[in-house]
Amino acid sequence: MKVLLGYHKEKVEVYIPDDNLRGILKPKKPTGSLSEQDILLQALTHPLGAPLLGEIVKPGEKVVIVTSDITRPMPTAMVLPMVVDTLNQARVDDKDITVVFGLGIHRKHAAEEHAMLAGQELYDRITCVDSDPDAVVHLGETSRGTPVDIFRKVVDADRRICLGNIEYHYFAGFSGGMKAIMPGISTRRAIQANHSRMVEESAITGKLEGNPVREDIDEVYRFLPVDYIMNVVLGEHKNIINAFAGDVFQAHRAGCAYLDSLYKVEIDAPADIVIVTPGGFPKDINLYQAQKALDNAKHAVKEGGSIILLAACREGLGEEVFEHWMLNAPNPHHMIEDIQKNFELGGHKAAAIATVMEKAKIYLVSEFSPDFTRRLFMAPFPDIQTALAQALHEQGPDADILVMPYGGATLPVPAGKLG
Repeated sequence: MKVLLGYHKEKVEVYIPDDNLRGILKPKKPTGSLSEQDILLQALTHPLGAPLLGEIVKPGEKVVIVTSDITRPMPTAMVLPMVVDTLNQARVDDKDITVVFGLGIHRKHAAEEHAMLAGQELYDRITCVDSDPDAVVHLGETSRGTPVDIFRKVVDADRRICLGNIEYHYFAGFSGGMKAIMPGISTRRAIQANHSRMVEESAITGKLEGNPVREDIDEVYRFLPVDYIMNVVLGEHKNIINAFAGDVFQAHRAGCAYLDSLYKVEIDAPADIVIVTPGGFPKDINLYQAQKALDNAKHAVKEGGSIILLAACREGLGEEVFEHWMLNAPNPHHMIEDIQKNFELGGHKAAAIATVMEKAKIYLVSEFSPDFTRRLFMAPFPDIQTALAQALHEQGPDADILVMPYGGATLPVPAGKLG
């Protein structure tokens, strides 16, 4: 069987023997036939737990719209105009609106990237800035001791609107909601304190209640209320298949429940071989981002199995501390031990990858050189077909194979555990 998989901005082919292919783990098809514009309009006109956006804002108020950076597939250029039009209809002037791209600990954008993310027409009209970890206000500490240090432009605004996409997150449970604020526009110190909770047993994919990382994120609302959110759920082609607007918690939770209904996929048993890709750009822009797909793949592979990760990683590893951990550890297990004793933001993703390595061998098809890939404790391959041939050689001719074309957004769960 020929399967097409996303790689950077292209599709690559892999041929899988029919006798070995046990399944392709893809999201369920959404119901409904509304256009993306109509989906967004429906969300705006039927907010959850909040008044209409036009009833929240007042003329003359300073409004900040926080949205995702270039490493996220959030379709800001489609969502933002509808939000801004709603604000304009409520007599909020363009000069009183600022768009903030939440960088977290990611790199800054170039001007042309701002224009691409916001859409050229809005970029020409409205102030667009990156969050700045050196220009923050300290608002206090959460009950878990996380400093609430937030980008000043957002703190000083009269109204705060957050945009985002909802997908699975390997220790915060889900993206979206208050995650636009923490870690989106927070400092490295604050993010590190929050993310250090990832080593706790309840900090897992798809879990909200009782998840110490997500509860810490949501507690930031006590210090900095968000007036309104618009969160979207994307389909396998990065198209908007649903949207949830209104109260930061009610709308977000409704979006998470919808995501579960489509993206949790039952499997009868773990497979010998799992082929996974984040789905292409921007999710495979670097290894730091592609790790999320790898983490979901670990739920589908057996102990001692093989994972083939297809991720271009054209911007390299993606984060300085992550790079240091990946390139300087004597072995994967060292990273796991070290993160328990010396939590460091960036190192947390290295340790997460090491955890997968303890379960399965990782074959990497990327833009990295073979020698560089080996330094990451992964087996390098020039193309996916060659990697599959080697995995079948090592796992045996009868090895069963699962394919995850959208690894970051697909969560394999044991049969009977969809609830």
